[in-house]
Amino acid sequence: MTDTAATPAERPPTRPGEPARVLNRIVFFGSIVGILAIAIWCIADPTNAAEVLGVAVGWTAGWFGWFYIGLATAVVVFVIGVAISRYGEVRLGPQHSRPQYDTFSWAAMLFAAGIGTDLMFFSVAEPVAQYLNPPRIEGGTLEAAKEATTWTLFHYGLSGWAMYTLMGMAMAYFAYRLDRPLAVRSALYPILGRRLDGWVGHLVDTAAILGTIFGVATSLGIGVVQLSVGLNLLFGWEAGLPVQTVLVVIAVVMAAISATTGVDRGIRFLSQLNVVLAIGLALWVLVTGKTQFLLNAVVMNIGDLVSSFPSMTADTFAYDQPVDWMASWTLFFWAWWIAWASFIGMFLARVSQGRTIRQFVAGTMIIPFSYIVMWVSIFGNSAIDRIRDGDAAFGELTVSAPEQGFYTLLTYYPGATFLIGLATFVGLLFYVTSADSGALVMANLCSYLEHAEQDGKPWLRIVWAAATGLLTVAVLIVGGIPALQSATVIMGLPFGFVMMLVMFGLYKALRVEAYRTESARHRLPNMFAGRSGGEREHQLATTWKARLGRALQHVDDVEANEYLAQVVGPALAEVAAELRERGVPATCRTDEDGAIELCTTSATDQSRFVYQVRPESSYVWHVGQRAVAAPRERTTRLGVYLDDGGAGYDIMGYSQSQLIHDVLDQYERHLDFVRINETQDATKEF
Repeated sequence: MTDTAATPAERPPTRPGEPARVLNRIVFFGSIVGILAIAIWCIADPTNAAEVLGVAVGWTAGWFGWFYIGLATAVVVFVIGVAISRYGEVRLGPQHSRPQYDTFSWAAMLFAAGIGTDLMFFSVAEPVAQYLNPPRIEGGTLEAAKEATTWTLFHYGLSGWAMYTLMGMAMAYFAYRLDRPLAVRSALYPILGRRLDGWVGHLVDTAAILGTIFGVATSLGIGVVQLSVGLNLLFGWEAGLPVQTVLVVIAVVMAAISATTGVDRGIRFLSQLNVVLAIGLALWVLVTGKTQFLLNAVVMNIGDLVSSFPSMTADTFAYDQPVDWMASWTLFFWAWWIAWASFIGMFLARVSQGRTIRQFVAGTMIIPFSYIVMWVSIFGNSAIDRIRDGDAAFGELTVSAPEQGFYTLLTYYPGATFLIGLATFVGLLFYVTSADSGALVMANLCSYLEHAEQDGKPWLRIVWAAATGLLTVAVLIVGGIPALQSATVIMGLPFGFVMMLVMFGLYKALRVEAYRTESARHRLPNMFAGRSGGEREHQLATTWKARLGRALQHVDDVEANEYLAQVVGPALAEVAAELRERGVPATCRTDEDGAIELCTTSATDQSRFVYQVRPESSYVWHVGQRAVAAPRERTTRLGVYLDDGGAGYDIMGYSQSQLIHDVLDQYERHLDFVRINETQDATKEF
């Protein structure tokens, strides 16, 4: 049976006995061949690769700089607008769903997946660079000191996290609310429709993988360069390509192990450990450094960012045009965020099922950024203050060899050796949490998955972890960090256009959601199915008492399957037959998982009506003074799923007549939705 809310190309061809998690060969081989070709080219002819990257990044920055800046601004406005609008109450999942993870675990995974070792690198390197070489004003001045950390917070702040939020919100909405695959192409379905079943959809997912692997490789390349400096200070190992290559191999092995253990064990544990250690490191610098100055600086930086953000986010430097500065900083960061957006967005969606859009936007925009403000303000202002106190050599070293700036700063604090060791370990954890999340997401992008909670096969995650490591080493051979930055600016461009379509697709889907809500208000659902069915009073009394008994007792798989076969199947088949008799094309089908679906066909997807009854296993809840789940006892509920996702109620115990009336209640609501939708569209056309 074709899934109720997904087209055949979006799901594996579900034949009885066929294994789940089918490889999408077109996307996988298309992506892996392209990546291997680029990696081999970089290793075989690094000089030519460096020249081509230089020319390409200059062309991209010159012609599409305005596009990057305009896109970043538009995304911020869009996600905040959606959150504060009526759509903010829409839940990323069925209306009855609730968050899978507690707030601390969720927050830890939010920032650990989206923040890598690069934050350690740029928290010192960028403030120093902006202080000594700002884009407009004279370097080394008091005004430059105030702007330096603000520029860093701007580049690492709301604009980038808004891109993550957009992709995460869109994929979570379509996957958990509308029961489509957890993939980028699902967010484009309202625009491109069934054209996504073919090469267009494969192209979108391939672009997402290519952008993801280059974005992750850039972060990991910066990370290994940074970590090699820490190992040099700790053990005297030369901070060159051999050590960096060994670090890549070690990290890839750790990432593969973590990715194959799944989200609940590997990634969740490493994320929480990372939070504690990283915050501890920052607090040590705060307490043992100039605490009063740093606290004042944090507040000042926040105020400066809030007041200057509107002008900064739309500033294309049209008159002065510092092209090199733009390509090295703002355009690089925006392209970097874009390249990471599908990867981090999918991961955020994966761990955010059950939250409302408003909760999701607030969490993803505030929680990680709060950490960034704390980290950048502490380390960035400490670095600038040291230079202003007369340590010019530290500033020159950080500008000429930015990977050394962070560790050099740590040597000025008590327990320097321990701090360097801790920073290296935290950096390695940042590396692994980014690499394992990336491998997991890329495996999912090139797989047909039967449901959104499923992940790609373990061997596929290992392949992507290894491919990421190979690409990282290849681009490091070309020219180190500058080459990684150039590759990111180039590879982020195609997916930027995809993000524009995602915004439009999500808007269209949410508008349809509003029409459904309006139609529901026009036709209030019956308090219980069949109250208008004309049954005698004692029959109704018997039915509701039996239903109450069903609600409080355990239902096993055998009972549920018997009920599906004896009540649900005949009821839906009877409605389908009556609809066909009245000229409405309708089918009643059963899939291999036991779900039974009534579906009408129409010229447009929005006019299609779906009523599916799906068996679901859940814990048995013992209700007394408080509700307690029995971990070893499970029951089977028969949930209703419509074309806009789960309806949130169980029909186990309904009589055949009651079930038919429930179908009709939903069908009448659907007809109201179609009428309102067509009326609104006609009004807009007029």
